[in-house]
Amino acid sequence: MDTLTPGAAPGEAQIRYLDADFEIMRPGRFVVCAVTGRKIALEDLRYWNVEAQEAYFDAEAALKRWKQLSGRS
Repeated sequence: MDTLTPGAAPGEAQIRYLDADFEIMRPGRFVVCAVTGRKIALEDLRYWNVEAQEAYFDAEAALKRWKQLSGRS
């Protein structure tokens, strides 16, 4: 199911992840989850890691990656 915004710049966006927001460095329609490889439409992007500069598809993916990065896996 493609929920990506029609009319948005095609392809993957380049994002700079900030503490409570993100900055679009190169326009695009989506980013890719660092854990699952799934595309995330920018309007659906809710989970990311500022230090690792990675996006996550959902809370489960974010927790899995946090465990990996913190050595708790």
